[in-house]
Amino acid sequence: MIERKYGRIVQMSSATGPVAGIPGSAAYSTAKAGLLGMARSLAIEVGPCNVTVNCIGPGWIETGSSSNAEIIAGQHTPVGRAGTPEEVGHVAVFLANEEASYITGQLIVLDGGNTIQEYKVSL
Repeated sequence: MIERKYGRIVQMSSATGPVAGIPGSAAYSTAKAGLLGMARSLAIEVGPCNVTVNCIGPGWIETGSSSNAEIIAGQHTPVGRAGTPEEVGHVAVFLANEEASYITGQLIVLDGGNTIQEYKVSL
């Protein structure tokens, strides 16, 4: 990428770690937050070579391996559902395209607004 003077790096991080925490997930959170730190440092290093580096931070994404607890948690987002793998893929494709050439060193949180809520239940 550096030799070609063009590239797009898209890393899969998480909303857990760089933005929010979950009890019992210290190692996971540390690893995912570390990806963002690496992306930001690398973005500065390779930016002059027209290479962008970004992270996607999915929240609750419903997959075939989602537990019942994860599916229920997804229903408590402001949009009322978990995300889909396809939605994550759309963000990755966008970040890999020329339209995102001025976005670098960023975490794109894809969580249906879950991390902006102060309360997860109705008061």
